[in-house]
Amino acid sequence: MPLSEHLTDEELVVVIREKNKELYSEIIRRYTPKLSHYLRKFVRNPDELEDVLQDVFIKTYRNLYDFDANKKFSSWVYRIAHNEAINHLKKYHQEKTSLDAQELEIIDKNINLPQTIDTALLKIKIENSLAQIKNKYREPLILYLFEQKTYEEIGNILQIPNSTVGVLIMRGKNLLKNFLQSYDKR
Repeated sequence: MPLSEHLTDEELVVVIREKNKELYSEIIRRYTPKLSHYLRKFVRNPDELEDVLQDVFIKTYRNLYDFDANKKFSSWVYRIAHNEAINHLKKYHQEKTSLDAQELEIIDKNINLPQTIDTALLKIKIENSLAQIKNKYREPLILYLFEQKTYEEIGNILQIPNSTVGVLIMRGKNLLKNFLQSYDKR
């Protein structure tokens, strides 16, 4: 097992900057699944998602010397991913979100058809409801619910105070709940 796998992200960045730039591939390996999952909520087209992800890793590499190794790397790289997603949305005017298929996938071999239909409908309801929520509330909600980020991490990623994060998540949850309830009344 390579030594780089035992290093924290922050330690790995220091080694990359000071000794071995080729170890940046370890950062890519660690963060490709996580950032792909996060970006998928904003960028629905798989080809565009790959382009945005590639831009994230290029910007991260170019700015690696600006990263403060005393801070959390994941928050920093998610901030770059967030900015790239927002830039992409502005450029292509996309406001749709998409849940990862794995988030609601039924793995059981004995699939219960009514349950499968209910799950598929729920996924559509959640996607449509999330798409109606303003980015201001949707972004922290996605980071909290789907990326399991703490309020502090979300605050760092979105560059807002932790207390604001809590308020935005609470309001986002209420909006999501209202949209889901109105969806059921249709």
